[in-house]
Amino acid sequence: MNAEDYLSFADAWEGRATIRTRPRRIVENDEKLIYPLSRQPLVLSETFTRECVDLRDFALVQSLYKFINDIVIFETEIVDKTARAIAKNHFAIRFPFACRYDAMTVVVDEDYHALVAMDFMQQTIALTGIQPIPLPNEIELSRAIPGALALAPDHLRSAVELICVAVAENTVTNDVAAFAKDDTVKQSIKGLMADHLLDEGRHSTFWARLVRIYWTSAAQADRESIAHIMPVFIAQYLTNDIQKGFDFDLIDHLQVADTIKQRLKNEALAVTFPINRHHPLVGNIVRFFKNSSMLESPCVQRALADYLPSQPVGQGSLL
Repeated sequence: MNAEDYLSFADAWEGRATIRTRPRRIVENDEKLIYPLSRQPLVLSETFTRECVDLRDFALVQSLYKFINDIVIFETEIVDKTARAIAKNHFAIRFPFACRYDAMTVVVDEDYHALVAMDFMQQTIALTGIQPIPLPNEIELSRAIPGALALAPDHLRSAVELICVAVAENTVTNDVAAFAKDDTVKQSIKGLMADHLLDEGRHSTFWARLVRIYWTSAAQADRESIAHIMPVFIAQYLTNDIQKGFDFDLIDHLQVADTIKQRLKNEALAVTFPINRHHPLVGNIVRFFKNSSMLESPCVQRALADYLPSQPVGQGSLL
């Protein structure tokens, strides 16, 4: 795709963006969960179900607060930064006005998502009376993107930033989709995630198209350099160190004996996802590399060999 071939989604944004079309979501006072059990393995652990079942709702509410906090950081500190630079033509890679206009709609959407998330947190605090424990001031991308940029030569830092943000936006879209389909949680939560998904589907396509525009015109030497950086970025992005730290802090806030807390921590440590082709998010990441055309380059195929499916495409592969 060349920059001249880019078509703006301005009309779709005017007609479908959640900031244009969705009412305020009000959290219900019902018996449904406020956060999916499947997204917080701590509450499903043997020790928790045996010793702390009465603290389940406290743990799920705190997990929701962490999720909302992650959204705010991701939208306002990471996606907003890159999209705003593109929109204002301050990004080192220059894009035509249609791209820049769409980038500004991304800025509006992402800041609105953060506002809605903060509103939902305030509603949840008022409904439950549960105050959030100290929340992390960064997410995995807060470390992974600077780590990738540190490996890039100066003239490729903006390209690496663009690709890293695009990977994240394409990954989060599928993650939100799974959340939106969970029938065990409150309808307001499902609605919140469905609203988010409606915008993020448009965003994921936007970022993939921008990467395709860049990659089509990138020099082979630059492609090689970027390809070598991607596995390092993915490995740092998919770590769960921050989540584990939060889980340990959450365990420390449970009103249970120290011996139980230690058993809970031991069980939490046992929950790991290998950072390879079997990681649950890798399929989304590989799909982005395909959709952006990057995976057509042999250097990217070689760099991502550990993440690519072992069977041929079309036979149950991630592609």
